[in-house]
Amino acid sequence: MLDFILLAVFIVVAVAGFFWRKAAASRYAADPSKKNKRDRVLALVVTIFSAYLAVGRILTIIFGKHQGADMSHFSPWAARHELFGLDISVTVLWTWVIMAALLALAVLARIIVLKELDDDKPKGARNAIEFVVETAMNYAGSNVHGEGEMLGCYIFTVCILLVGCAVVELFGIRTPASDITFTLGLGLVTFVLVNIYGIKKKGIGGRIKSLAQPTPIVLPIKIITDLAIPVSLAARLFGNMLGGMIIMDLVYSALGNNGLLIPPVVGLYFNVFHPLLQAFIFVTLSLTFIREAVE
Repeated sequence: MLDFILLAVFIVVAVAGFFWRKAAASRYAADPSKKNKRDRVLALVVTIFSAYLAVGRILTIIFGKHQGADMSHFSPWAARHELFGLDISVTVLWTWVIMAALLALAVLARIIVLKELDDDKPKGARNAIEFVVETAMNYAGSNVHGEGEMLGCYIFTVCILLVGCAVVELFGIRTPASDITFTLGLGLVTFVLVNIYGIKKKGIGGRIKSLAQPTPIVLPIKIITDLAIPVSLAARLFGNMLGGMIIMDLVYSALGNNGLLIPPVVGLYFNVFHPLLQAFIFVTLSLTFIREAVE
């Protein structure tokens, strides 16, 4: 009964706001003063907000009260399922799906967009692909001089993988990047690259000497700092991606059936911009650690 009463109130207010907006617009056309302009804007806000709440009440009457997310049973670890007799994490399954989709897109791009690699005048989608690749190469080269080609491939792969994780999250699926094992894997790859490039540039002896600079006393501290690289990168990425996912769950839970327009708008940040920002931070920190190893 309360829902029907609220629905009637919101409809009445929305209709009243509509006629108020119409009258205010007429007054503003005759006298464009600040007061009339303010009344016109206020009437529009009241109309839209009341109509928004009325739609939420209608959904509540039809589908019942929205059940919020139960955060008491939330786990930082992804669920596991049995597949072909193997106990596999959901993170691994969705990572495979993302990898398969990216490989399929790469093959299609090679067949359709990049079929003529010797074309001196690329256009359309090929221009966009070449721009993205060149940007990744130049960014890697500017951070680690002389190593842009190989490291550009790595940072491009990490970024496109995290973009795939963000796309998966848009469909209401828990992103693999919110699993500490996934982010730790990326951190370990960076840790291996740090030492590979350090040894490649200075040799094993030179790499050890660089850890003992400016005095051998700091060698144990430098070793611990190096070992902390994958943990630091993994924890940073995991915490930010998990936090974004939890915030979106709380937004949906708090708004309930009124969550028609607000969650998608908030999701543009937490499901699109936020993962891209975290990917940029991850690759920038990775390149910084590699640069320190080769200097």
